[in-house]
Amino acid sequence: MKYKLLILSLFLFLVSPVLAQKLVPAKWSWTLEPAKPSVGQEAEIVFQVKIEKGWYLYSSDFDKDLGPVVTTVTIKNPVGFELVGGLKAINPHSKFDKEIWNGTYTYFTEKGEFRQKIKITAENWKIEGFYDSQACSNESGLCVPVKGPFVIASSAAASDVSTDEAKKKIPELSIEATASPVAPSESLWQFFWIAMGAGLLALLTPCVYPLIPMTVSFFTKQKGGKGLAFLYGSFIVLIYVFFGTLLAFFAGASFANFLSTHWIPNLLFFGIFIFFGISFLGAFEIVLPSGMVNSVDAKSDKGGIIGVFFMAFTLVLVSFSCTGPLAGSILIAASQGAFVKPIIGMLGFSLAFAIPFTLFAIFPGFMQKLPKSGNWMNEVKVVLGFLEIALAFKFLSVADQVYHWHLLDREIFLAIWIAIFGALTLYLFGKISLPHDGPSGKLSIPRTLFATAVLAFVVYLIPGMFGAPLKGLSGWLPPLSSQDFKGNSGEVTVKPGSTGVVKYGDFLELPLGLTGFFDYQEAKAYAAQVGKPLFIDFTGHGCVNCRKMEEYVWSDPKVLKRLQEEYVIVALYCDDKTELPADQWYISKVDGQEKKTLGDQNLDFQISRFNSNAQPHYVLLDPRKEGEPMVTPVAFDANVDHFVEFLDKGVRQYKMN
Repeated sequence: MKYKLLILSLFLFLVSPVLAQKLVPAKWSWTLEPAKPSVGQEAEIVFQVKIEKGWYLYSSDFDKDLGPVVTTVTIKNPVGFELVGGLKAINPHSKFDKEIWNGTYTYFTEKGEFRQKIKITAENWKIEGFYDSQACSNESGLCVPVKGPFVIASSAAASDVSTDEAKKKIPELSIEATASPVAPSESLWQFFWIAMGAGLLALLTPCVYPLIPMTVSFFTKQKGGKGLAFLYGSFIVLIYVFFGTLLAFFAGASFANFLSTHWIPNLLFFGIFIFFGISFLGAFEIVLPSGMVNSVDAKSDKGGIIGVFFMAFTLVLVSFSCTGPLAGSILIAASQGAFVKPIIGMLGFSLAFAIPFTLFAIFPGFMQKLPKSGNWMNEVKVVLGFLEIALAFKFLSVADQVYHWHLLDREIFLAIWIAIFGALTLYLFGKISLPHDGPSGKLSIPRTLFATAVLAFVVYLIPGMFGAPLKGLSGWLPPLSSQDFKGNSGEVTVKPGSTGVVKYGDFLELPLGLTGFFDYQEAKAYAAQVGKPLFIDFTGHGCVNCRKMEEYVWSDPKVLKRLQEEYVIVALYCDDKTELPADQWYISKVDGQEKKTLGDQNLDFQISRFNSNAQPHYVLLDPRKEGEPMVTPVAFDANVDHFVEFLDKGVRQYKMN
C-alpha cells in the first residue's frame, strides 16, 4: 500500500505542472542590423518570433479597434538614437473574419518578423522597451498574451547604466505600426466559388441571356473552329481579370483594412449597393455610352483573332447593365481582403461567363435546348435587387459598430431585413409587381418553392427582435449587446450591488444581458454578501474563442440560467489597455515588471494565483475562503453539457463547504 501511495504521489507531482501551467506559444528574440552602427547611420531593430505549431500570433498592421490584440512595441525614452518611421510587420497573413470580428486582421504562423528603423545619434546608445502581443490556438481554442522587455545597447552604454538609473521611471514611446504586404487569405478558394456563383446568376439576367444567339450567329460565320471559340472564352476572362488586377494594384492588402473598417468607404459601399439594388428593381438602367459600345461592336466584324477579342469586349459592355452591379459587388468584397482577392474574384466571375459562351460557340445546337427568354429573367434580376439592398445595410452596420453611432442597432437592422425579405416574399408569391414585370399568371413550382424558402427565412428572423441569438447569422448581424430589448432571455435575477454601479462598468460589459463585475475584490465581497459562489471569467477583447464560448455555450438556456441564478460573475479582461491611476501600479512578483494597466494586472492575477496565462479560463471560487478553486478550472470547450456539469459541480462543492 505504501508503494502505491508513493507511486501515486510521484505521478501527481509529475502531472500537476501539465494540468495547470503557463503556456509559452511564442518566443521573441531581437537583434540590431548592423550590430555596431556608427553615429549618423540608420539601423533596424529586428524582432523575430518563433511560434509553436497550431498557434498564430496577431500582427501589428490592422485596426486596433477591430477586436484582436494588435502587436505593439513600446520604446522607453531613446538614448543615443531616434526612431525613423513606424513598426513594420514583414509579410503576415491576412484574413477577413465575418463571424467574430467582421473585419480584416493580419497574423503570423510558425514564425513572425517585425522591423523598426532607427538612426544613431551618439556613440553610447541604448534601446530599451517591451513588446505586447497575443497568440491563439486553432486546436485548443486558447489565447495567450505574449509580452516582455528587451534591451539592446552599445558596449559602452551597457556598462555605464547604474542600478539606480535603471530603476528610474522614464517616459515611454509607443511605436505605431505601418502597413506591409500580406500573403493571401485562406478563404480565397471559397471566395472564388462565391464569385463564380454570382457570375452564373448574371447569366440568367435579361442583359446577358439574349446574347447567346448573337454569339452562336457570330461563330457560325467564322473559319477558326474550336480554336477561336476557346480564344473567345479566354478573352472574356482576361477582360474581367484585368479590372480585378487594377483594383489589386491600387487598393491591395495595405488598403484593405481601411476599406473594411473606416466609415467613409463603408458608407460609400452602402450607397453603391443601394444604387445597384434600385437599378435591378427596375427604377433605371445602368448603361455605358452607346457610342463606345457601337464602336467596339463594329470592330468585331473584322473576324479573326482581333474580331474575336472585340466580340468578347462587346459581350462585356452590352451586358454591363446587369453584370456591373454584380461584378462591382464582388470587387467591393474583394477589396477588403488580400492583394490577390480581386483577381481571384474576377477569375471566378468571368469563368461563369466564359465556359457557357465558349460551349455554345463550339456546339451551337445546345442553344435549341435552352428555355426561351421571358419574364423569368426579370424576376431573377428583381431578386438580385432585393439581395443587393439587404447586403447594403451590412456596410452601414460595420461603420455604425466601429464608430458607436448606434444608428443601426440589432433590432433596427433586423426590422429592415424582415421588411426587405418580407417584400421579396410578397413579390415571389405574385402579390406585388414592379415596372418591368410581364403579365402575371400561375406561379411555377420553382418560384413557389423559392418563395416559401424566403418566407421561412423571414419567420426565422422574427424571434431575433425579442432576443433570440440567431446563431446562423452571427457574422452578419450587429452584436446582441446592441439590442435595446431582448425579452426574457436577457433578464438577470441577481443584480450586483444596491445601485447597480460597478467598477469599470462604464466601459466594460458582460454578454447576453448578464450583470456582474469587472473587479475581483468587488465581486468577491458581493458574492460573500449574497451567499453565492464566484464565477471568474478570464477573458479578453481580442479572444476569438471567448466570444465563441459566450455565443454557443453561455447562450444555451441551461448554462444561462445557472450563470444568472447560481453564481456571481466577474469578467477579468487580460488584454484591456486602460491605464490605472499611478497609485495602483505595482511591481509583479512573477516577472518583476511594473503593472500599470487593467489588463496587465488581471493577467498577473491569473498567473500568480492560478498558474495560467491563457484565455478563456474559467474558475469557480468560494468567496468565503482564500483556497484553491472548488473544481478544476476549464478552458475552451464548446460542449454545452460539459460546461453545465462544470457549473453544477461548483454549486455542489460550495454547498458542502
